[in-house]
Amino acid sequence: MDDLDKKILNLLQEDALLPVAEIAETVGSSKSVCWRRIQRLQEDGIIKSRVALLDHKKAGLDIILFAQVKMTAHGRRLPNFIDIIQDIPQILECYTLMGNVDFLLKIVVKDIQEYESLWWDQLSQIEGVQEISSTIAMTAVKHTTKLPLESSF
Repeated sequence: MDDLDKKILNLLQEDALLPVAEIAETVGSSKSVCWRRIQRLQEDGIIKSRVALLDHKKAGLDIILFAQVKMTAHGRRLPNFIDIIQDIPQILECYTLMGNVDFLLKIVVKDIQEYESLWWDQLSQIEGVQEISSTIAMTAVKHTTKLPLESSF
C-alpha cells in the first residue's frame, strides 16, 4: 500500500458510500485511478466488506458485555467451542487470549435476562467450558472501527 491507497482507505473508513468522484477530488487523483485502486484493495482483501454501522441502543440492544471464558483443557475442544460460537448472533467478537483466560467474547443483548438465558442455555453448555466471567460495559468512552493508517491529509 502506498500513500494514495492509505488516503483512499481513510476516506472509506469514514464513509464507505462516498462517490469515487469525491474520493478522487479529495485525494487529488482521477476517478479511474481511484476506482481501480478500490477494486484492487477489495480483491486483495484489505477492504473486507462495506457495512452499515448500527447504534446498538437504537436497535433495541441495550447491553454490551464482555465474557472471559476459561476452558478445562486445550486441544480438541477448542475447535468445537469456536464452531459453536460462530452460530450465536449475540456474540459480535471472539478473541483467543494468552494468560489465565482462553477467550474474550464481546456480546450484545437487549437485556440482562437475555444474557442470563444465553449464559445458561448455550455458553455454559459448551463442552470444555470451565468458567465464564462476565463484565457489563456501562459507557462506551471510545468506539471506532477506523484503523490508524499513517497517511492522512
